[in-house]
Amino acid sequence: MTADPRTPQLPAPDGSTDPHLWLEDVTGDEALVWVRERNARAEAELDAVADPSDPEGAPLAETLQHQIREILDAKDRIPGVTARGEHLYNYWTDAEHERGLWRRTTWDSYRTDEPEWEILLDLDALNETEGEDWVWHGAQLLRPAEGEPYRHALISLSHGGSDADVTREFDLKTRAFVDPADGGFVRPESKGGVSWIDRDTLWVSTDFGEDTMTTSGYPRQVRLWRRGTALAEAQLVHEVPATDMSVFMGHDSTPGWERDWIIEAHAFYDTTVHVVDREQEPPALTAVDVPRDLEVTAHRDLGIFSPRSDWQVGEDTYPSGSLVVGDFARFMNGDPELHMLFEPTETTSLAGMTITRTAVVLTILEDVVHRLEVHTRDEHGAWVRRDLYPELNGSLSVAAVDSDVDDRIWLTVTDFIRPTTLYVGDLAGVAGGGEPGELEQIKAAPARFDAEGLEVTQHFATSVDGTRIPYFEISRPRESGDDAPSPTLLYGYGGFEVSLTPGYLGAIGKAWLERGGTYVLANIRGGGEYGPRWHRAALKQNRHKAYEDFSSVAKDLIERGVTDREHLAVRGGSNGGLLTGNMLTQYPELFGAVIIQVPLLDMKRFSHLLAGASWMAEYGDPDTEDWEFIRTFSPYHLLREDVEYPPAFVLTSTRDDRVHPGHARKLTAALESLGADVRSWENIEGGHGGAADNGQAARMNALMYTFLWRTLGGAAQ
Repeated sequence: MTADPRTPQLPAPDGSTDPHLWLEDVTGDEALVWVRERNARAEAELDAVADPSDPEGAPLAETLQHQIREILDAKDRIPGVTARGEHLYNYWTDAEHERGLWRRTTWDSYRTDEPEWEILLDLDALNETEGEDWVWHGAQLLRPAEGEPYRHALISLSHGGSDADVTREFDLKTRAFVDPADGGFVRPESKGGVSWIDRDTLWVSTDFGEDTMTTSGYPRQVRLWRRGTALAEAQLVHEVPATDMSVFMGHDSTPGWERDWIIEAHAFYDTTVHVVDREQEPPALTAVDVPRDLEVTAHRDLGIFSPRSDWQVGEDTYPSGSLVVGDFARFMNGDPELHMLFEPTETTSLAGMTITRTAVVLTILEDVVHRLEVHTRDEHGAWVRRDLYPELNGSLSVAAVDSDVDDRIWLTVTDFIRPTTLYVGDLAGVAGGGEPGELEQIKAAPARFDAEGLEVTQHFATSVDGTRIPYFEISRPRESGDDAPSPTLLYGYGGFEVSLTPGYLGAIGKAWLERGGTYVLANIRGGGEYGPRWHRAALKQNRHKAYEDFSSVAKDLIERGVTDREHLAVRGGSNGGLLTGNMLTQYPELFGAVIIQVPLLDMKRFSHLLAGASWMAEYGDPDTEDWEFIRTFSPYHLLREDVEYPPAFVLTSTRDDRVHPGHARKLTAALESLGADVRSWENIEGGHGGAADNGQAARMNALMYTFLWRTLGGAAQ
């Protein structure tokens, strides 16, 4: 079924025909033969590129793969931890443990340079014993009765990194899985999940058989599962229509404030939230009376409301992007007394919220630069605001150590060229009018690349409609009279209200910046850098604005003399792959190379492939009149004969069960039929992240950067 490469094989622009439909057969023999042929072709091409910095001319891909793998496997990385009781839990991978260790240590030990770890589960050993390809998906621990140690865990494992996973009960005392014959909980492979209620009861949402999954491929039922009963016999509590995206559930185990939630996810940012009364039989659901695009939760007595559009409550209006709090019980009883903790401006948005036992910490973006505030209630119940650790600069990330127990926070500080530092702070004194505790530095990561001479600058491009688009540039200052264009890699995403903020570049620094490249991060519309309005500005029929923004940043880089067309590349994955696919097809004259990773590209069929139906709130429904605007940003349907497309590298994963690998395969096949300069590489494992372990990630990135250096040229020293 492989087309003659000299004969253009393109889909009809209106989507009525598709010559490459057969490539959607994910694990079909013929499709996988096609995949392996292209993998071999791409590897042969890129593995033949010599490293100009090596006097022996070693393959560049081999050098980069080794360097990236060293960074990913480095034993002096900061081990991220979760506090549960007296222990800190961590999941760790390195060269000797490719699939990882689940382990724990004590606070005192964690503060040392070489903590002593108690190994709870070795995934590599488990895979060898069971003949499996498990990838870690996380663990949930049941909060024990006061004074008792943590013992009961639920561990989720995925085949090869897919979104679908299994859940198995694990005993922290015996450090072994609990046999189902002894009453151990085991959820078979499916998208979905479970949540502890008590030692013998779980919430479960999974594939229960025929007609129990939505058209998006997610569970549509929530059930109560009691120990000793079959999963199929679990009590049905709630079911959503098959056309909804999914249904989620959870149990809040805060002592004295236990609550159960069921959330109907109709679409992204379109939910109905229910509080569940399990004392009634059957359990009764009470909907929280808020707009469906408002995010709501509760902590202890406090209700927390995040409106995504202006919210009218009585005589008061709370603007989109604000944060509002109030007594949750009063709100549910129809007697709201609300207070706005944060109100956005044209340049500020709420990037994050962290709740401790008595404080609310806000992470605020001001023109994509972080700052922190802490809000507490005084003895009269009035809210008091103050800046928090204003001496800090860079990207700031906050998390509660254990919001049920105390007011300690984890605080990480980093930026593009400064390695991450981890602190612990205690806010217990703030509620009484005192000062926050002095930050204690717990860990500091070493540098992974030579940042000498690099500087970070922020710039603003002007988009087609006059909107200012911020972007960060990481480069070495240009000497007077030096007008040579720099090999430049421009990265973007622009969707689902995801904000791109500075973070240590690690492997990018080693493979790109250290060798003389320039790296650029664009904060285009569709993201969340300026709150919900920034996201809404590029939805559906306005999607083109994200692409206009991104191309405007590219043009600004060229106009500023940073680079030129031949030395400018773009990279993006998932929704960002759709972005760079549109750069390839709509702006081919702007770029010297295009990287498209785990992408959406066929926007006529996206809603029929895997989880695609869940993204119609973002892009529109191609089976309706929406297709008239969707077709204008469907890269697969925008391909044309007699267009000189820049060199492209398309990467995906066979095991990606979120974005179908058929998108990448079909675009590659169509480009090949045009005689375009394209290569593709598909990891047989990897899930939506493209790689299931550090070895795969290092190989994938080494090939990608080798392609960039070979295509764009430059020192690559």
